Amino acid sequence: MASVQILCACTCQVQLQGSIRYRYDYGYPHHHDKISKHRYYSIRVVDSGNEMVLSNLEEEKRNLRVLVAGGGIGGLVLALAAKHRGYEVKVFEKDLSAVRGEGRHRGPIQLLSGALAVLETIDQSVARQIMEAGCVTANRTNGLADGLSGDWFSVFDLFTPASRKRLPLTLVICRMALQDILVNKVGSNIIRNKSKVVDFIQEPNKVRVILENGEQHDGDILIGADGIWSEVRSKLFGQQEANYSGFTCYSGLTSYVPPYIDTVGYRVFLGLNQYFVASDVGHGKMQWYAFHGEPPSSDPFPEAGKKKRLLDLFGNWCDEVIALISETPEHMIIQRDIYDRDMINTWGIGRVTLLGDAAHPMQPNLGQGGCMAIEDCYQLILELDKVAKHGSDGSEVISALRRYEKKRIPRVRVLHTASRMASQMLVNYRPYIEFKFWPLSNVTTMQIKHPGIHVAQALFKFTFPQFVTWMIAGHGLW
Repeated sequence: MASVQILCACTCQVQLQGSIRYRYDYGYPHHHDKISKHRYYSIRVVDSGNEMVLSNLEEEKRNLRVLVAGGGIGGLVLALAAKHRGYEVKVFEKDLSAVRGEGRHRGPIQLLSGALAVLETIDQSVARQIMEAGCVTANRTNGLADGLSGDWFSVFDLFTPASRKRLPLTLVICRMALQDILVNKVGSNIIRNKSKVVDFIQEPNKVRVILENGEQHDGDILIGADGIWSEVRSKLFGQQEANYSGFTCYSGLTSYVPPYIDTVGYRVFLGLNQYFVASDVGHGKMQWYAFHGEPPSSDPFPEAGKKKRLLDLFGNWCDEVIALISETPEHMIIQRDIYDRDMINTWGIGRVTLLGDAAHPMQPNLGQGGCMAIEDCYQLILELDKVAKHGSDGSEVISALRRYEKKRIPRVRVLHTASRMASQMLVNYRPYIEFKFWPLSNVTTMQIKHPGIHVAQALFKFTFPQFVTWMIAGHGLW
């Protein structure tokens, strides 16, 4: 009989002979996390006091090997979560500088309370850095306004749902700043720049990725997080054309502080066949997006003509819109056409799956693209954790990927559909009755508010708060 003392969170003394398996649990100090990590130790006693071996069985098992195609927000958040789980992670990005450059083209990203809470659960220090670098908009008025008059059509409350559930407040953050925070935390030893995934081969016990430069890397799973033009998606399901939304988007960033900065977070100005979004992004800057329905631009509008084009399109709109366009330097105005893809019923095959824009690119009017990618990452990690406890058996790994897809697709489908519907509703805004027939067809100064506007306002006021609450905290991750 041998006596062994095991020191962990507390000290206990046990009498044992042969070998035992000892487990202690620990979890995140966060109210959201419902997962406990388990660390197992084996203690082997050869004889009375002659030999004792303490080993970590988790370390003896081969860690799950996770390959990630794409170093955007989704790919990096997944890599960060997988790194904290002790998985072997490799992120392949074709050009990190291009990812950051796209940030200049697309402007800041909105992170709703729910997405920020997920980031807190994955890494509290990263979440804290993001919240310090971002600009909170939920503590001010946000909503829809008439483009011509500037009058509020409807406001929505992002503060109360977050406060009730003790979640961080919705904010916007520069994409480049967010990218830098994630890249620095994930680490250069995990991220492989100048490494574009162009193909993959699935084998019974692994998946092999093939890079553009000819390199090959093996892993247990491959996650396609390579955006709307995903190579992984095209290899899984064949080449498919993206859908043009019918809108081009002009975006601008200006060093301008409007007089309403302390009371308004962001506002969507409505008009027929066009709308205009303006948001405070902090540091004395305003970001805006002007959407206009037109055919896709085979030849982008000349750089020197964008500002004039916008003033022609929005010249009779309210002063708030005109001021933002006028205060923006020409070189800070960028145009891009808006595309999405149809939802698909499965995101993967075998050891390969998709997340973020690679799986479900959506139009930007709800500001949910980045939030959905972050939620995808955490749901996937939850499923992989179940596999890691029992070893990376092939069938278990594949089942975990399919469970992830099954749990995420219904929520994403609703938001994908809502983003398309929102585009159509925003550009069909007609607040006044149009007199097209005699004898009032020549009356152009008469403005009689359409009775449907009052119905729409009442309906919006009743239904949208529930939808906002669901967007913020309806992901079901804890």
